[in-house]
Amino acid sequence: MLARALSDADALVSGGAWGCIVENLGDAPFAAGAVDPHVPAMLAVLGDRLRARYGRRLALGINILRNDARAALGAAAACDADFIRVNVHNGATWTDQGLIQGQAHQTLRYRRELGLDPPDRSARPAGCADLLVKHGVPAGSADLERVALDTAGRGGADALILTGVATGAPASTAELRRLRALLPDAELWVGSGVTSASAPALVGLADAAIVGTALHGSGDLRQALDPALVAAMAARCAA
Repeated sequence: MLARALSDADALVSGGAWGCIVENLGDAPFAAGAVDPHVPAMLAVLGDRLRARYGRRLALGINILRNDARAALGAAAACDADFIRVNVHNGATWTDQGLIQGQAHQTLRYRRELGLDPPDRSARPAGCADLLVKHGVPAGSADLERVALDTAGRGGADALILTGVATGAPASTAELRRLRALLPDAELWVGSGVTSASAPALVGLADAAIVGTALHGSGDLRQALDPALVAAMAARCAA
């Protein structure tokens, strides 16, 4: 597992990516909520090795599926990660794991308890939260603008992530434009379906993109990341 993580990270760095997310994608089918203790422990070890290898050259994120933000914060604290990803930060979502309910209150207070909120309030690890996350449907409001305002405002998320309906499915460019108009100063990320062909249209609208499927050989997540595909993606994002 460590060898594969280091190999994939090498592909990202050599191809020009600025960061990576360490997550337990191989644990599918996932359980909603709290994971077994070995999961954050192992991700923390992987994150620590990546931090030792690349220092601050590679931003490091932690995502624990599905939706164990508390465990992600613990792993992030152990390996000095830069951010965590939370699929359901506030509100509630029906998923293939059942109903997942956001725990913004507990997440932000636990981050503070761990001493991860600096005095200037530029918190690290940052909390990056999905909006109407993929592989799920909202149990409450499906109004994107209302969800975004609540997640960034009342929920205190540091960055907002817009996804398509499933892994590898493109996010809506029209929805991204609406979010940018609504929250011009917010940190907005695209969280699924970005390809070399679609990337240039996102530049100027999104601050970052989480890219997975398009960087694996033949789009197969079981295959290692391809440095050539990473480099092609980086070039298209910079065009």
